[in-house]
Amino acid sequence: MAMTLETPALQRSDAIEPAAARSPRRAPRWRGPVLGLLLPLTVALGWEAVVHFGWSNGRLVPPPSKVIATIIELAQTGELTRHIVATVGRVAAGFGLGVLAGTLLGAVSGYWGLARQVLDPTVQALRAIPSIAWVPLFILWLGIFETSKVALIAVGVFFPVYLGVMGAIRSVDRKIVEVGRTFRLSGPAMIRRILLPAVLPAYVVALRVGLGLGWMFVVAAEFMGASEGLGFLLIDGQQLGKPAQIVAAIVIFALLGKTTDWLIEIATAPLLRWQDSFGPREGEA
Repeated sequence: MAMTLETPALQRSDAIEPAAARSPRRAPRWRGPVLGLLLPLTVALGWEAVVHFGWSNGRLVPPPSKVIATIIELAQTGELTRHIVATVGRVAAGFGLGVLAGTLLGAVSGYWGLARQVLDPTVQALRAIPSIAWVPLFILWLGIFETSKVALIAVGVFFPVYLGVMGAIRSVDRKIVEVGRTFRLSGPAMIRRILLPAVLPAYVVALRVGLGLGWMFVVAAEFMGASEGLGFLLIDGQQLGKPAQIVAAIVIFALLGKTTDWLIEIATAPLLRWQDSFGPREGEA
């Protein structure tokens, strides 16, 4: 009798344990940022130790302590703020124009076959042109002032956004579209309820790629006779033989790029909560 009573209990506990074992464990919120900082901090501390113990003079690649001192010095004079504001303003303007043009043309090319046949070959040919090749043309057309710099950044942002939108629209499952037509959805309703949710994940990736290229193109843009900006700091450090200033500008570029990429992630996260994607979510071990 005892065996009869205990067996179901054992069976129930055996059935419950695998489900509990499969449930993801919530990781602390600080785990992600700490793991992300682990590699750069390890490299920085390692190089600091190499220079400290005399294994390298650190002349061409200055240690982190010297780079930080250079950043503090630039910040105290107000020069760093002026350069950061100039660069961020150019990237913001160029990113906005590039996203607008890339989204519109990508949507037209992805949704309308005739437009794709007309536009896409030309866009793909222009995409193969190196960024530096646009510099003399933009200087000739627009001068060496802000307009040419913003235009160059917009060109860098345009192509990944265009390709991302067009490719995402073309990859929408035909069966989903047929379901919308079965329910007699109008054109705007089809876009809002079918196409937009299907395109949005790829669109967010395209925005992040375009933003990364925007930060790359701003360096080339600020080589065009700029008197302020982080690109100017790079050139100034090269001409005056200040490797610490060059590395400081590179570090600030990296921090600004990561911060703006993180802002895009945060801004678009509520729009992608419906995704049931592969892999652990944020905060899960």
